[in-house]
Amino acid sequence: MVDSLTKEQRHRVMSSIRSKDTRPEMLVRRLLFAEGYRYRLHASDLPGTPDLVFRGNQQAIFVNGCFWHSHGCSNGSHKPATNAEFWDAKRTRTVQRDGQALAGLESLGWRTLTVWECELHDLGSVAASLHDFLGPPGHSRKPA
Repeated sequence: MVDSLTKEQRHRVMSSIRSKDTRPEMLVRRLLFAEGYRYRLHASDLPGTPDLVFRGNQQAIFVNGCFWHSHGCSNGSHKPATNAEFWDAKRTRTVQRDGQALAGLESLGWRTLTVWECELHDLGSVAASLHDFLGPPGHSRKPA
């Protein structure tokens, strides 16, 4: 399949894609805040710069886009036909970087949760997963 946009149009589209404050991340943030959870954003002093950080509990949440992080769903397994070699390399590096970030946080005693963009179609299920991971809002719960 050939790209229907010119190189300049594609460049404009791709450069407007955000890495922080994405729509999926904002959904998770609003959900948690409404439930009474308080968190820090984008802690650059931690491996992988987690999207949401709960320092008292040493818990971190990553909100990942399925395509960008090569999730196993239909969006994540989509392979662009244009410039395929570039995209394969880029997505492979992203998956490796994700693994290093999770391992780095774990080695520091942190617990992590990854919320995938495709999971946000069922907010009730995501809310339950977040609550199970974080415990009740307002309580510091150190990992065992």
